[in-house]
Amino acid sequence: MPKKSTFDLTCPCCGAVLRVDAESQAVISHVAPVKPKMFNDLDDAARAMKEQDSRRDSIFRQSVEAQKHAGDLLEKKFQEALRKAKESPDTGRPIRDFDLD
Repeated sequence: MPKKSTFDLTCPCCGAVLRVDAESQAVISHVAPVKPKMFNDLDDAARAMKEQDSRRDSIFRQSVEAQKHAGDLLEKKFQEALRKAKESPDTGRPIRDFDLD
């Protein structure tokens, strides 16, 4: 049975077909996979762009609102930490492993 000098491999990631020479172990040719169309017509593409714009604007508005109230949230966290610090007074230096020897 004659030995084939080339063989085809299919990339598991992208689906491209590679033709490899058996003797030199080099790629001889490459056939890229066919990419499906994202949109069937221009109207679908325009509709998708409008939806993407409205979603981006909504996310931006939410982040602006979160930044407006970030100062209040940080102030509440600081007050809580200050209250906890006052409730549990400092007991001095912490015991280190070195001190136990």
